Amino acid sequence: MDQYLERVLYIDLTHKKYEIVRRPDLFEEWIGGVGVATQLYKENIPKNADPLGPENAIIFAVGPLVGYYPMASKTVAVFKSPLTGNWGESHAGGRSAMAIRFAGYGAIVIRGKSDIPVYLVITGNKVLFRDARALWGMSSAITVGRIVRENVWNPGLRTIIRIGRAGEKLVRYAAAITETYRHFGRLGLGAVMGSKKLKAIAIIGRRIRLPTASPRKYREIYDYIFEKATKTPAMKKYHELGTAMNVLPLHELGALPIKNLTQTKLEGVDKVSGEHIAAEYLGRRVACSHCPVACIHIAVYREKYEEDPFFYKTSNTVYDYEPIYALGSMLGITDTKGMLKLIHQVDILGLDAMSTGVILAWITEALSRGIISEKETLVRVNWGEWEKYIEIVRHIVEQPNEFYRTAAQGLAKLSSVYGGEDFALVYGGNEMPGYHTGPAAHIGYAIGARHSHLDNAGYSLDQKKLGKLPSPEELVDTLVKEEAWRQVLSSLVVCFFARKIYTAEVIAKCFEAIGWNITPQELETIGHKIYMEKYQIKLREGFDPEKIRLPKRIYETPTPNGKIDPEYIRSALRYFKRKILAIQTSP
Repeated sequence: MDQYLERVLYIDLTHKKYEIVRRPDLFEEWIGGVGVATQLYKENIPKNADPLGPENAIIFAVGPLVGYYPMASKTVAVFKSPLTGNWGESHAGGRSAMAIRFAGYGAIVIRGKSDIPVYLVITGNKVLFRDARALWGMSSAITVGRIVRENVWNPGLRTIIRIGRAGEKLVRYAAAITETYRHFGRLGLGAVMGSKKLKAIAIIGRRIRLPTASPRKYREIYDYIFEKATKTPAMKKYHELGTAMNVLPLHELGALPIKNLTQTKLEGVDKVSGEHIAAEYLGRRVACSHCPVACIHIAVYREKYEEDPFFYKTSNTVYDYEPIYALGSMLGITDTKGMLKLIHQVDILGLDAMSTGVILAWITEALSRGIISEKETLVRVNWGEWEKYIEIVRHIVEQPNEFYRTAAQGLAKLSSVYGGEDFALVYGGNEMPGYHTGPAAHIGYAIGARHSHLDNAGYSLDQKKLGKLPSPEELVDTLVKEEAWRQVLSSLVVCFFARKIYTAEVIAKCFEAIGWNITPQELETIGHKIYMEKYQIKLREGFDPEKIRLPKRIYETPTPNGKIDPEYIRSALRYFKRKILAIQTSP
C-alpha cells in the first residue's frame, strides 16, 4: 500500500478543526472506496442519527486504482440519507477522485455543523475554513463554483463540490455538484451539506509519486485497458451518444416510462432522443480525469434577451439518459429545448433530476385526478408544459406553502400525506429510475442497498431474459450476486461503464503490477463481505424487509416481458427476506 491511500482526513465543522490519521487497517481489509466508506460510516454515524443533524457525517472515499489506471475515476460519497432515513451512497466523476488521491488521501470524513456558512479548502496537509456567508442564498450552484474557483490558489488538479439553493433549503433530494457537469445526485447529499452549513469543498491535489512493483507489468495491463477503452466497441457508444442512446431502444422495446408510467409510447419521442440532441444541440464532450472515453455530453443553445432582441445568452446543459427520462418522457415533454431548459433549471438549483422528475409526474397526475388542486400547487400543469414545470421546481426549492414543504421531503412523504400512493413511483423512499423492463428491474429497485438501478442492473437482466425469466429465487440470487460484485468496482473506484473491461482477472493483474497480492476469488469474497456490511447498516437503521412495498402502477402498465405478475414479485421478495434476515445486525 502506498503511503497516501491509507491517510484519512477527519474534519470537525463544529470546532473548525481537523486531523490526519493513518488507517492501513481499513484499506488492507476493505480495499478502498465504498468498502472503506462503509466501515467509516459504522465508526462515525451513530444508530438513529438525525440525517440533518450534526451527528450525521459525510464520507468521501477513493480507491487504490485511482491515479493508476483509466476509468478508475469515481469518488464514493456515503452518509445517512435524509430522503430515506437510511443508507445513503452516491458516486460522481469529474476531477474529484484524482484531486482527493493527489491531495494525499484515501478518504475524508466531515462531521459536526458549522455555526455560519463555510466552504473548505483542502490540500495535502492543511484545511482552511472559509466564510461562505456571501455565497449562501445564491440562486445558481454553477456561479458558486466559479466564485470559489477564483478564490483558491493553484488551478491545477482541483475539484470543487458545492450545493445550490435546494441544499440550503434542505430539500431531501438535493444534489451536490462537482465540476459543473457531474453530480453526487441521489439520496440527498446536498441536503446533508446544507444542514451542516457547508456550501462547498475545494480539494487541491499536487504531484505525488504512485509506486509500481513492476513497471513492465504495469505498462502491459495499462495498455490493455486503454486499448479496450479506445479501440474496441466496449466504450464507443458512451463516447458517441452517451447514455442518451438508450431513449429510442427502450421506447421501441416498450420499457421507457412515460407520463408517470401510464404508458410506454410517446409520439414525438425522437425529439428528446440522444441522436436528435447530438445532431441539433451537441456542443462538446467532456471526460472525467484519467478517462479517455469522454461520455459527458453538453448541449448548447441560444436564447434571446427579452429586453434586447439582438443579443443572445448561451446556455450549456449536460444531459444523459436519466434526466431525459425524468424531465422528458416521464412528463410527456417532446420539446427539445424546453426539456433542456428544465434540466438546466434543476441543475442550477442543485436537485436530483430523477427524484424531481418523478415528483413532477406524480403532481401532474394527482392534479388531473383531483387528489390535489391548484390551491396546493399554485400552478395548473398538464403533461408536456415544461415552462410550468420550471415554476413548480422553483416552488419545491423555495417552499412557499405546506404542500411544497412536504414535496421537499420526497414522494413517499408527499403521497402519504395527500394520497395517491398507488401511482407514487417510489422504492424504499427513493424515486424510480427510468427502466420499466420487467420484474427484475422493479425487484432490483426494491432490494438494492440504494434502491437504485445501478445497484444490481435488474433492467439488464430483464432484457437478457425476454420472455424467459428465471424462477423468482434464481432472479434474486442473480441480483444479489451482481450487487455484491459491484461493491468491488465501487471500492476500486471504477466507473460502472467499464465493468466489462475490469473483470476479476484484469483487476488482479492491476493489483499485481502496483504491488498488491489479491486473487479473483478473494475479490469476490470481499465484495460479498461489503454487501453484507451494508445490509447490516440498513437493518440497524430501520430497514425492514418485511415491509418492502412496490407501487401498484407497475402491475398496470405492460413491460417488454408482459404485465408483471404480482405473485412472482411476492415470491421473489419472500425469498429475499429469508436471505437478508439471516444477517445478524451489529450491536
